[in-house]
Amino acid sequence: MRVLLAVTLLLAAVSHAQERPLPDYATFAAQVRKHLATDEERQSGYTFQERRVEQKVNGAGKVTGESSKVFEVYPGLGGEDRYRRLIEENGKPVPASRLAQQDRERQKTAESYARSLQRPADRQKDERANEKARREYEDAIDDIFRVYDIAMVRREAIEGHDTIFATLTPKPGVKPRTDSGRIMQKFRAKAWISESDYELVRAEIEAIDTLSFGMGLLARVHKGTVAAYQRRKVNNEVWLPAQVTWTASGRLFLLRRLRLRGISEFSNYRKFTVETSTTVAPPPR
Repeated sequence: MRVLLAVTLLLAAVSHAQERPLPDYATFAAQVRKHLATDEERQSGYTFQERRVEQKVNGAGKVTGESSKVFEVYPGLGGEDRYRRLIEENGKPVPASRLAQQDRERQKTAESYARSLQRPADRQKDERANEKARREYEDAIDDIFRVYDIAMVRREAIEGHDTIFATLTPKPGVKPRTDSGRIMQKFRAKAWISESDYELVRAEIEAIDTLSFGMGLLARVHKGTVAAYQRRKVNNEVWLPAQVTWTASGRLFLLRRLRLRGISEFSNYRKFTVETSTTVAPPPR
């Protein structure tokens, strides 16, 4: 009887949520656009741990091999998105001597970068590179709304947050202005956007055509490749990556057939300061 009552209340809540009209598309999309930002930009003020697992899969879907790595991740210097310090590989902690070597190499890189900033020409070059990256990102955002037919479908709750579920379908005959836009044309997508924060909470993409790299000579990603992306609100203040999963098949150098499955998990976010310790902590399980 209690189960029946709970189901009845749940259905009533879902029905009530669907009775509310969806937000006006133009207004909602404009707010979402303002909140779009790269993960590199969002994570630039934090340190965190990243656990990567990659599996090789045969034609029957059976896992034939697996590797894993755990990194401590720090904000990058100019020209790099982030610095990853390897602390575990295939379930075994990285030896102290190797950690020390990583730290020495990173210290040299940081000192070299600091010296370059003292030279006006190098500092200006770094500023120009940052400005170029910013323009390219803004152009790619423009291509999202140019390439895709975006339809708001319904409300859905994800981990206690009300989201607007939307589908993104490539429009026929559209000419993208960026390389990112041309890649977008090969994928359809689903997106879940926080209704209150206008932030991307979850996304799923699927390749609807074969995607070639290096004029088709280096690699090809086949139709059917899928990926899912999840963010979580950290400290009730910022949406940051939580998990990325993907399954792909393709060819490397047009010869080697690859079937791979991977997952990256992000955890232990901390605000970054110059005093942030690099002491190795046990990776999460």
